[in-house]
Amino acid sequence: MTDTLFVVTAHPGDFVWRAGGALALAHSRGQRTVIACLSFGERGESASAWRAGKSLEEIKDLRRSEGTKAAELLGAEVRFFDAGDYPLRESDELLQSLVDAYRELQPGVVLTHALADPYNMDHPKAAEIALHARVLAQAPGVQGPGEVIGAPPVFSFEPHQSEVCGFVPNVLLDITEVWPVKVAAMQALGAQGHLVEYYTDLGKRRGVQAKRNSGPNLGLPVDTYAEAYQRVYPQVTRELS
Repeated sequence: MTDTLFVVTAHPGDFVWRAGGALALAHSRGQRTVIACLSFGERGESASAWRAGKSLEEIKDLRRSEGTKAAELLGAEVRFFDAGDYPLRESDELLQSLVDAYRELQPGVVLTHALADPYNMDHPKAAEIALHARVLAQAPGVQGPGEVIGAPPVFSFEPHQSEVCGFVPNVLLDITEVWPVKVAAMQALGAQGHLVEYYTDLGKRRGVQAKRNSGPNLGLPVDTYAEAYQRVYPQVTRELS
């Protein structure tokens, strides 16, 4: 495996709101960061564009432009798969494309959605597809370019309303040093600009929790910002710490 951070997301905004700090932080440390954006969120997450009378293709172009700009600000590469949304469906073609991406990138860490979200069917479906492709990419009998992958850890990033999604964070990532970068990326998402305030408040709240859980050990700043994650697979270690 490499130190590449691979993010599999349903829509362009998702990787910014929920994992923008992780992407910016990895980039600041010299890691390669790659986003697989399965759809443009053209039907389910572009209400303001529809109300403005834009066509489907115009909305796709808008969301591609916003997602590309946000990814650039975060220092990430973004690949759009245009697999459709509302509903996003798993297809043989999409699955193979992701298997190929896993084999090519050999990611060290994978981030994706939580496996439950009653408010948006595309989010858990993207997570299912990401996990299915990861398993297939490990199998020598499955065709694809390059070598099979190892077992990169997978983290679910926080859904919009964690309380109703069964999301129990067990990792809090301090993103304070890259918080201005995440804010700039959030502001690039004009089609969903109403969410900037929500995710700013969430970053603060998770930052408070990070400070309380770390105590004096990490020396976190007064104004700490954090993102919450949940491991999908157990951590394997030779030392408890």
